Amino acid sequence: MRVALVSPYSWTYPGGVSRHIEALAHELHAQGHDARVLAPFDPVDRLSTRLHRGAEPQAREAPDWLIPLGRTFGVPANGAVSNLAVTPTAVARLRNALATGGFDVVHVHEPNAPLLSWDVMASCRLPMVGTFHCFSANALTNGAGVAFGAARQMHRLHERIAVSDAAAWTGQRFYGGRYRVIPNGVHVPEVAPERPRRDAGRLRIAFVGQAVERKGLPVLLRAFDALREQLPVELVVIGPSEEEVRRVAFDESLRGVTVLGRVDDETKARELADADVLCAPSLGGESFGMVLTEAFAQGVPVVASDIVGYRDVVSAGRDGLLVPPGDAQALAHALRDLALRPARRQTMSEAARRSAHRYAWPRIASRVVGAYEDAMAAPAPSRAVARFAVEHGLRPADGRELVTPQRMPRPDAPPADDVAGRRARRRRYARRGLVAAAGVGTVGLAALGLQRIGLDSIAESFVRSSPPWVLLALAVFTLSMLFRAISWHAILRAAIPDAPLRQVDTFRATAIGVLMSATLPARLGEPSRALIISRRAGRPRERLPVVLGTLVSQTLINVLALILLGTVMISSIRLFKDGDGALLTLTIAPLALLLLVLAVPYLLRQRRFHHPRLRSVQQRVRGWSHALRDGLRVFIQPRNGSIAVSAQLFAWALQWLGCYLLLRAFGIHEGLGAAAAVLFAVNVTAVLPATPSNLGVFQAACVAVLSAGYGVGQADALGYGIVLQAVELVTAFLVGMPAMLAEGVTWRDVRMRALHASPVDLPPLPAQHRAGAEVES
Repeated sequence: MRVALVSPYSWTYPGGVSRHIEALAHELHAQGHDARVLAPFDPVDRLSTRLHRGAEPQAREAPDWLIPLGRTFGVPANGAVSNLAVTPTAVARLRNALATGGFDVVHVHEPNAPLLSWDVMASCRLPMVGTFHCFSANALTNGAGVAFGAARQMHRLHERIAVSDAAAWTGQRFYGGRYRVIPNGVHVPEVAPERPRRDAGRLRIAFVGQAVERKGLPVLLRAFDALREQLPVELVVIGPSEEEVRRVAFDESLRGVTVLGRVDDETKARELADADVLCAPSLGGESFGMVLTEAFAQGVPVVASDIVGYRDVVSAGRDGLLVPPGDAQALAHALRDLALRPARRQTMSEAARRSAHRYAWPRIASRVVGAYEDAMAAPAPSRAVARFAVEHGLRPADGRELVTPQRMPRPDAPPADDVAGRRARRRRYARRGLVAAAGVGTVGLAALGLQRIGLDSIAESFVRSSPPWVLLALAVFTLSMLFRAISWHAILRAAIPDAPLRQVDTFRATAIGVLMSATLPARLGEPSRALIISRRAGRPRERLPVVLGTLVSQTLINVLALILLGTVMISSIRLFKDGDGALLTLTIAPLALLLLVLAVPYLLRQRRFHHPRLRSVQQRVRGWSHALRDGLRVFIQPRNGSIAVSAQLFAWALQWLGCYLLLRAFGIHEGLGAAAAVLFAVNVTAVLPATPSNLGVFQAACVAVLSAGYGVGQADALGYGIVLQAVELVTAFLVGMPAMLAEGVTWRDVRMRALHASPVDLPPLPAQHRAGAEVES
């Protein structure tokens, strides 16, 4: 049988699909078939690197059975990067190869991936088999594929294969059709590799995957960071470069971590065989998880996320353990349990080796060949009308009844009778409802405001504004960032005097924090800048609570600045009469929050919890509260304290001046009192931002203060609010982007660190293990 294996993905940027196709081709050759792979091929040059966002292709020799189809582009998709050929040249080469190749059957991999897979289904008239590798519940991207005719093109497939039930769900949900589940295969060595035997407490962990958030590497690094504080453990990272790992790691020293980068299959198999456990902490989006079966083939048990795709491969408690996705604490506990119990590791290793035989390539390839034979045996329509319907994708080519897309429960949804699942669903729906309500409310208020004020009036206000004053305000806001950094540097010197921190480090962290706060909700800029400084200070696990304490110190100074601004505002207008005192009430919120933070250690000392989990949380918070207090040392050091307070207040004064300059730009002559009121209002309403940069609420605060308190026209007030926020955003990008470049990180790196910032704290080791003894259950 002569088979064409069509891949939409680049051969020199290999991923799970490419590795599957390569292994299938080898096995088909071994079984006496003639297989050819038709795939894009990116040469190793600068253009390839530019087309793939800085990622270099692997230097791979093209085998004689590979027909290259040209270059690809790196396209973000499903939480990773898909390297797809989307040029007419690639399509022409593919069509020519299929027309002249004399193939008996065409095997299209990932039929829902544009552009090559779609074109094969549209133009080829040979028997076709399609394999669906991906699990995706994204209605937007899959719906776009259906809108472009992908579902209709798939009717031309004579047989459909899915590598897992999850991948079959994606096909059935969005494209319809019938699917036979044939999992990914794995090469199982004929002779089992010799497994290492390490003592209790020692553990060698392997990770294989990309340094993308979906693969969960930051979660594993957090768990490993806690684990290595107690045990002599090692982590081997295969796939990402050392630079990529450093950019997502909490501790950039990577103590105990060996980064191998991209390796060939032989090296990967050797490293897996030398590991005690493979860790696969993916957050979702996995349809099967070839790396799990690759570990099983080497007799290595796994600790993996309890997600669809992995759940069908791992027999929990037998050949691996499943932990909640994204839960670094649970992951650390599972790994520590295996580290302390070598006999259990050995039992699970034997079970993993047995599990691998279910996925051995000879068995899997034989099932795939069976699908080829069924595709070639599919009856051709005899009538002209039926032929027309099949050729145009109106009827399925397999000759059976049409199966349309079906609405089905997601495979990763908890069971309907599961109490925890129902609670999780309610929380998810509540979050979505709140987000939707906030979005609808923001849009509604904006529409109402525009309707009342009038677009013509707002446009006229913009036309009357003076660009030189706006540019001067931008310069003043940018200068204020420098004095914020000076203040924070003095606070850091008081809190951690032995840390090798430079003023430029503090400025970069401040600038990056401002940028993250401007582009992300929930004030993620604060943990972002704390993480950057913690890494620069060394021993980030110990330093982070202290650095967070310095943010509390700076916030105390900010409260002082708000009180001063509020005093100026109240003295300049009678804003708080006739029920307009809500804004004054909001000023209490940040002060009350700070008082609560300072009171937490006292409250925790007064009560002892008896529940083990509550007592653990209490002890953890106590430790953090002591570290937070270290961040307040600046107030007992006259020199550093005076620098911190004066520099921070001067930064506020510059922002006040910037607000005043923008008032001048709009011809509003209400003086410094109005500028103080605006600055006060937008900062108080931003304590709990409803949207990124508090968009919408920011403008509403400006309109409320200027129109109600100073009689400024609503059009001018709204125009002022829009320009003021635009100036703040431009300031954030002007100082934040160069700081990121100098720090060697990207926006995505900082976001990932901020989302996975909290360190993992493990309880102390049992006394038996601290003494070096071993306890087996």
